[in-house]
Amino acid sequence: MGAVLGIDTSNYTTSAAVLRDDHTGVNAGKLLEVKKGELGLRQSDALFQHVKALPERFYELEEKGLLRDIKAVGASTQPRAVEGSYMPCFLAGASQGQTLATTLGVPCYGFSHQQGHVAAVCWSAGRLDLLDQPMLAWHLSGGTTELLLVVPEGSNVRCARIGGTTDISAGQLIDRTGQMLHVPFPSGKSLDRSAQFSDRKDCFKVRLQGLEFSLSGIENKVKDMVADHRLPSDIARFALLTIASAVERATQAARRQYPGLPVICSGGVASNTLLRQKLSGVTFAEPAFSTDNAMGIAVLTMRRLRQES
Repeated sequence: MGAVLGIDTSNYTTSAAVLRDDHTGVNAGKLLEVKKGELGLRQSDALFQHVKALPERFYELEEKGLLRDIKAVGASTQPRAVEGSYMPCFLAGASQGQTLATTLGVPCYGFSHQQGHVAAVCWSAGRLDLLDQPMLAWHLSGGTTELLLVVPEGSNVRCARIGGTTDISAGQLIDRTGQMLHVPFPSGKSLDRSAQFSDRKDCFKVRLQGLEFSLSGIENKVKDMVADHRLPSDIARFALLTIASAVERATQAARRQYPGLPVICSGGVASNTLLRQKLSGVTFAEPAFSTDNAMGIAVLTMRRLRQES
């Protein structure tokens, strides 16, 4: 059948991936540049950087001889597959994907960024079979902390939110903690490394209401720890353990409500060491495929192409 090309232009990363029909693939990604001390980008700046960075991602793939016999192109076109979900940054990948598909004379398919995350976990973990059965999925990122009920929908998946945070996301808490500790954005990797130098075991037990919880109050506790001149490693570990504990408890509650369903964890926060240690029996991607990437879009593109062939 050849290969397919996937494109994802999120608010954090420009990426393109090629997936072959034997399910082997390569992702080429680049973090967007954020000025020191800032927590993210304006959409206009993100869109501009994607337009500049996409040709370089294709060149990386071409250098490896991967842009051959492309049978379909897929792109993320929106954050979530729900009405009103829109971010201008996805226009870069969606328009480039349509142009490439038209030039190559192949179909172009659109998916949500969230659906791509779910598929990337299944591919990276060697569990593509999960895409053909109901499951629970966490999407933990800089902008999203959602617990999803995922069900097959043809070659794609439908993601329905059943829980998560009611205010700031886990990624926002991590990045705001990182800003207070003067580490670069995004702060996940830096806080993860720092937390390994602390042996503190306490965290704040957030209140769980059904499958939802709030993280905004933790930011104030972090501010107090910084004002008290606590060790950065202790502060990092406190914040990360609090997130991991909240996610763990919500996962346990969800398993009681949806017994027998497998659980996967996606998004950049899912690469965190403490979270992986806390969540037993949960399927994770390799860290490189937990963060924003185009491989999941390529997987869904291949599945759609096979369905229509």
